[in-house]
Order: sequence, then structure tokens, then C-alpha cells
Amino acid sequence: MQKSFQEMVERIVEKDPRYDKEAYDFIKEALEFTIKQQKRGQADPSVHVTAAELMDGFRQYALKEFGPMVMTVFEHWRVTSSEDVGNIVFNLIGAGVFGKTESDRPQDFRAAIDFHAAFIAPYATSQTGSAKRA
Repeated sequence: MQKSFQEMVERIVEKDPRYDKEAYDFIKEALEFTIKQQKRGQADPSVHVTAAELMDGFRQYALKEFGPMVMTVFEHWRVTSSEDVGNIVFNLIGAGVFGKTESDRPQDFRAAIDFHAAFIAPYATSQTGSAKRA
């Protein structure tokens, strides 16, 4: 019998408790968002997404979903760098939830995006006290 995504995540978190279950859900949603954004109009639903593409989609989706609260949410989930995203992705690959190509490596996620520049700077207050928009 095939296990559900949630069952797989529970098993992963038992082995590697660094990240909250919600972080895994969010990564799955961010991948789905990225596929829709990057591969719009293509007939093949199994198109591969690179680490760079996933991180860009992850950034866009996070800002859309959480706005200025994005880092608060990520810190709660203990996801504070693109390397953390890569760790989650490769945990999902290891569990057979996500697929990968021969060229995909965890190192592809190291410093893929700067979380401060991506998620804090767009909402930093200027000297006049008003918030900047991305």
C-alpha cells in the first residue's frame, strides 16, 4: 500500500527532526507553484525543476503567501537558509516523494538565495517610516 505524503513526512521528521512538518508541506506547494509558473503551457507534467528554478518559485510563493510575516513563519519552521530548503528537498528525494536527475546535488541549494535580501529587505522600513514594497 502506498503511503500518503503526510505519512512520508511523519517518517522523515522522525528520522530528521530539524524541520517542522509544515515546512515539508510548504516545499511541496512551492514546487507545484514553480511548475505552474515555469512550465506553463507545456504538455509534459513530469518536467524537471532545477534547484535555481525551485528557489525562485519558493521565494515568489513565500512572499505571496506570507508577505511581511515570511521570516517569522520560516524561523518557526527552522528554515532560515536555502541550504535548509535543499535539506528538505533531499529528505523528500530520499523518501521517494520527489525525483531527481544525476546532476542534482544538495550543494545546488547552498547560497541559492539570500534569505535576508529575499524576505526581509523588501519589507524593511525606510527612514521616513514607510515600508518598501518588492
